[in-house]
Amino acid sequence: MGKLSESSASVTRMALDLAKNVFQAHGVDARGEVVLARKVRRSELLRFAGKLGPCEIVMEACGSAHHWARELMALGHSVKLIPPAHVKPYVRRNKNDAADAAAICEAAMRPGQRFTPVRSVENQAQLMRHRVRDQLVGQRTALLNGLRGHLSEIGVVAAQGAQNAYRLKRMLTDGVDEDGVVQVPDNVRLALAPLARQIDALDAAIETIDRHLAAGATANDKTRRLMSIPGIGPVTASAIAATVPDMRAFASGREFSAFLGLTPRQHSSGGKERLGRITKMGDRYLRRLLVVGATAVLHHATGHNDALRRWARQMLERKGGRSGFKLTAVALANKLARLAFAILRSGSVYDDRPVPA
Repeated sequence: MGKLSESSASVTRMALDLAKNVFQAHGVDARGEVVLARKVRRSELLRFAGKLGPCEIVMEACGSAHHWARELMALGHSVKLIPPAHVKPYVRRNKNDAADAAAICEAAMRPGQRFTPVRSVENQAQLMRHRVRDQLVGQRTALLNGLRGHLSEIGVVAAQGAQNAYRLKRMLTDGVDEDGVVQVPDNVRLALAPLARQIDALDAAIETIDRHLAAGATANDKTRRLMSIPGIGPVTASAIAATVPDMRAFASGREFSAFLGLTPRQHSSGGKERLGRITKMGDRYLRRLLVVGATAVLHHATGHNDALRRWARQMLERKGGRSGFKLTAVALANKLARLAFAILRSGSVYDDRPVPA
């Protein structure tokens, strides 16, 4: 790595472009002049940072950024994490590690720049539980689709939906369908038995994670208040609480829904406002949970006359059709996000009282 240069003592802000083994450091002094530009190996990073005086260290919020942020903060440095999308506009022409580090440093100096809070190990573990659950659900869906495809080759077909796919799995165990009409040959049952066993194992693992999430959500005041919102259950509530520990990072509910990618994409110019489909930026996992929850609210809106579900029914009547249902579900997910913001900021719960006719 070589010796630390004398100019490194004047570093007031240093940007780190993280990688697997070789990191790129870019440091500037109080005037913004570049005084440090070098590569640092992973095994030497903490020793290198320890030789610097206390300064501001900036990194992209990706990969192992939170781990290194905690380690560098323990050495007395101030650490900030920038979303990668906010760094990209500052990369000059050719992309390389040195240009990326310089772009990170430049982005950190811009007024109004937003930073991602450094997560604790406990918070990361909670998010990992959600990511593992999501991965297991995806694997289960793939196995059910594989089971459906294999059985269709012998003329055994079921309607769409997970419930109907599970009917096919039960046929492997029983040999016949619920009516005792369709029979599955024994050699086919033997060939597809490993898929059925994998599906059972995934069901058990997902159920265990759901129990942990439900227990944690019930014990936490923040998630209990979130679960008072229609369409938000233990999984969605704990995901919101873990992803956004402090809702004060957002100025408004619309800003939070924009963070989730639930606001319309704008292409406005010349004073004319043009709004398109939702941006689909931000946290894809949270967005999907909210849309699924909104779909459940629309399916079970009958018998409820609170303001939210009444608005959803009226919009569904105006739009109509299958495409109208999907559009309403996304619009309702936007409202759920704004309600979550309002409830976490105010410390209240959702008011489900019927509205007067």
